Amino acid sequence: MTDSNRGTLLVEDCELTHVARHPDEQYILKLRAPRIAERAGPGSFVHLTCEPSMAMRRPLSIMRASASEGWIEVLFKTVGAGTAALATRSVGDTLSAIGPIGQGFTPKEERPLRLLIGGGVGIPPVLFLSEVLNRAGSPPALVIMGSEVPFPFELARTQSRIDGVPGEVNSTIAELDTQGIPTRLASLQGYGGCYNGYVTALAEQWLANLSADDLNQVEIFACGPNPMLAATAKVAHSFGVPAQVSLEEFMACAVGGCAGCTVRVSQGNEVAMKRVCVDGPVFDAASIDWATLASH
Repeated sequence: MTDSNRGTLLVEDCELTHVARHPDEQYILKLRAPRIAERAGPGSFVHLTCEPSMAMRRPLSIMRASASEGWIEVLFKTVGAGTAALATRSVGDTLSAIGPIGQGFTPKEERPLRLLIGGGVGIPPVLFLSEVLNRAGSPPALVIMGSEVPFPFELARTQSRIDGVPGEVNSTIAELDTQGIPTRLASLQGYGGCYNGYVTALAEQWLANLSADDLNQVEIFACGPNPMLAATAKVAHSFGVPAQVSLEEFMACAVGGCAGCTVRVSQGNEVAMKRVCVDGPVFDAASIDWATLASH
């Protein structure tokens, strides 16, 4: 753990208060974690125990948090023994969590047109950011979510139109639509009302519809698989807009000690190895060496 992170992380025993099971082995867990919830922000994550016999924890992005009510939510899909064990936990169980970990999203005030892009299990921090911005009175200009399995949320069809988005693309996340947060969904699976293509292709269409003055006010925020983030970085570069991306990497300690989650980034004329867990997970997209990362 570095000096910049020393004293900022908490170890908290969290009561599991709700489990929501969704298609394709997707789960949303709600945890009573008042101390972590008080400090959590979009882009931060927790390192959770999966079950008592497993020594290794698993890093999961925080999807929602309520400081006033003292809870956090996480979304995950079972992909191995750890998450499979986590999926068997029941309401009333206690899970140990370390968090909130990492450097989160930091929107620039001079860039109020915010485009948020989330793909797969990268959706949680994007959803968190969208709701935080909305509560602050500065809702995103557009949120695009993509998934190749059924979305783990209640969906709705909206009548509202968004310039630059095809009219037939009208599927949205019901909770975000109710809050007035403009959201569209993308998938290659033929889901009704979803854009038939990648999230980045829909983002390009929306950006291409903007004036030069509008583009000067755009900032992109994204989380998802590395190939998606590499494509997002290319889109941002082609339109001349800044982008912040939250990386997903395998982690062992998740607190900066093992340096097992490093990524090559440029700092001016220098190249450095940064740890995704504590130096990130959010980085300037233009600083990342995507050639060594995109295929992970």
